[in-house]
Amino acid sequence: MAFMSVSKTYKLKPRFYHRISNPLHFFTTSQDPSTASQELNNAPPQQEGEKVVTQRTSPRGKTRNPEKVEDVICRMMENRAWTTRLQNSIRALVPEFDHALVYNVLHGAKNSEQALQFFRWVERAGLIRHDREAHMKIIQILGRASKLNHARCILLDMPKKGVEWDEDLFVVLIDSYGKAGIVQEAVKIFQKMNELGVERTIKSYDAFFKVILRRGRYMMAKRYFNKMLSEGIVPTRHTYNIMLWGFFLSLRLDTANRFYEDMKTRGISPDVVTYNTMINGYSRFKKMEEAEKLFVEMKGKNLAPTVISYTTMIKGYVAVEQVDDGLRLLEEMKSFGIKPNATTYSTLLPGLCDAGKMTEAKSILKEMVEWYIAPKDNSIFINLLNSQCKSGDLDAAADVLKAMIRLSIPTEAGHYGVLIENFCKANLFDRAIKLLDKLVEKEIILRPQNSLDMEASAYNAMIQYLCHHGQTGKAEVFFRQLMKKGVLDPTAFNNLIRGHAKEGNPGLAFEILKIMGRRGVPKDADAYKLLIESYLRKGEPADAKTSLDSMIEDGLLPESGIFKSVMESLFEDGRIQTASRVMKSMVEKGVKEHMDLVAKILEALLMRGHVEEALGRIELLMQNGCAPNLDSLLSVLSEKGKTIAALKLLDFGLERDCSIDFSSYEKVLDALLAAGKTLNAYSILCKIMEKGGITNWSSLEDLIKSLNQEGNTKQADILSRMIKGGEAASGSKKGKKQATVAS
Repeated sequence: MAFMSVSKTYKLKPRFYHRISNPLHFFTTSQDPSTASQELNNAPPQQEGEKVVTQRTSPRGKTRNPEKVEDVICRMMENRAWTTRLQNSIRALVPEFDHALVYNVLHGAKNSEQALQFFRWVERAGLIRHDREAHMKIIQILGRASKLNHARCILLDMPKKGVEWDEDLFVVLIDSYGKAGIVQEAVKIFQKMNELGVERTIKSYDAFFKVILRRGRYMMAKRYFNKMLSEGIVPTRHTYNIMLWGFFLSLRLDTANRFYEDMKTRGISPDVVTYNTMINGYSRFKKMEEAEKLFVEMKGKNLAPTVISYTTMIKGYVAVEQVDDGLRLLEEMKSFGIKPNATTYSTLLPGLCDAGKMTEAKSILKEMVEWYIAPKDNSIFINLLNSQCKSGDLDAAADVLKAMIRLSIPTEAGHYGVLIENFCKANLFDRAIKLLDKLVEKEIILRPQNSLDMEASAYNAMIQYLCHHGQTGKAEVFFRQLMKKGVLDPTAFNNLIRGHAKEGNPGLAFEILKIMGRRGVPKDADAYKLLIESYLRKGEPADAKTSLDSMIEDGLLPESGIFKSVMESLFEDGRIQTASRVMKSMVEKGVKEHMDLVAKILEALLMRGHVEEALGRIELLMQNGCAPNLDSLLSVLSEKGKTIAALKLLDFGLERDCSIDFSSYEKVLDALLAAGKTLNAYSILCKIMEKGGITNWSSLEDLIKSLNQEGNTKQADILSRMIKGGEAASGSKKGKKQATVAS
């Protein structure tokens, strides 16, 4: 039998106690008992574990026992680096060591590194020569920590220290290599036992079979089984149980059956472990008729089935979709006083969900809560939640979440998400919001240990509802937690923009927009529209224009009505040039509507003296087939005395052969003459006449007279000659020009 490690009772000689004045002065105590568990159906039969000894605190009102010296040493090693100073402190505490003290210090060390340092130091310092138990203990510790090279060296060096080997030491090392998955080294150690003269019995063979079969080396196991028989070593029931377990693990049904028959031929009767192994093996192959026969046979031999037996059968029935038989066995085992365990429930519940038996699943969950049995696989809860929601029983689904809390199982964002989504689908928004409040308040989304995140269909449904019902602030707090987990959902972002915009908070909406820009999240045209309209409602046209520009930069085409709204708002606010820039963007995007507003903007630009900008906009409009009415603009400018603007606009029109009425020419000329700008009038009149324009302007003589009076006789003379001798020529030029235009 493998060596079982337990704490040894160590008693110090009386002379040692006076050296410990106050060993706890610089240390604090903390001892957390721990337990380990393993899935029975996936573990080799008859596992042996280390016995754990825990120290209990004294009841209140009673004096605590003095702390043991080994505990003080362990705490010193835990709280201080391993240095010469620490070594000297331990020496001062215990001038003389014995084997029991060394063993207990190794047993109490918090980690393998501390244990190894202590083990080497006491021997190198000449404080003690380790015995066989100390070697066994350190090999076990290093094996559990997967420090197998150290363990191997310590084992092979034992004879140099005068300590003899025995089989148990090698069994521990073989088992440790196996648990670490290093099968080849386990094989080498097993083979080396013969070379070193260490006798191999069924104990080491069993450990070896367990290691190689765990890694699927069933052919090697068969060879060594035959070698074992040739060495005259008789297999035991435990040996056969290991072999059967390994063959089924490797899905070798025929081989397992042959060994089962060989076992019975040798007169070795199967025990409960054997039957459990065989039943589990047949269940793996979905051969439940054979498994049922073995189950009945076991009961017929007065071998009482255990919880493992029933659970294995239930697992098999669930695998072949015979969940009703699984329920039958559950009731049977309870009738015999066998309490189901966590594995039993974890096995049955998914089968009930798949079969749609949600009433039974609800009943079993209630039973688990009453008995406080938490399943090992927490994934069954998300399955239960989805299945109960699918069945339409939302109250039962909510009870699943409550059951998790009562069983101390961490609830995750994904669990809340399933309920929130289904509450939203059922229009139970009040219940969904209550769950959301808990989710946000407890920051469940941000828990680093989460493995189950909320689906987009859940959080988008919730965010959309909140944003449409005046609770966008709450929705944003929720979504910002999701963002910290890396969620960048465009639908959620755009819903937040819509919500803030509708609630009259365009600034908050624009902040969301900027976050989307920084993180490369695509935006929605409708969200932009609502944002722009929100700014306009608040009387902030400049911000509306900024949002419009951002929309265009993102490659989205605003509706023509958005352009109009922004231009009108800017125009009414006196921001004519900004409105002009919006007009420019509109025309460049091919929107040819709202020309009446365009005319107002052009007129305002010209009236304010932004002539070059206005002419540039007119040029753009003409290039896009949206030529404005120049006659109307010239008339307004002339009437309002904006002669220079009128002059430049008329010159612009003449250069581009625009269609302009004679009356417009006359209005401009009259305005220039009235303003005393005779040279300007002379210059533009010459251009008009060159283009075949008017020659019978009623104020022509007045212009010549003014030119002469101002001393511009040369210009007056030229103009007179043009009038006297140029009518025919002028007509000829006009015809030529018209022909050119027509061509």
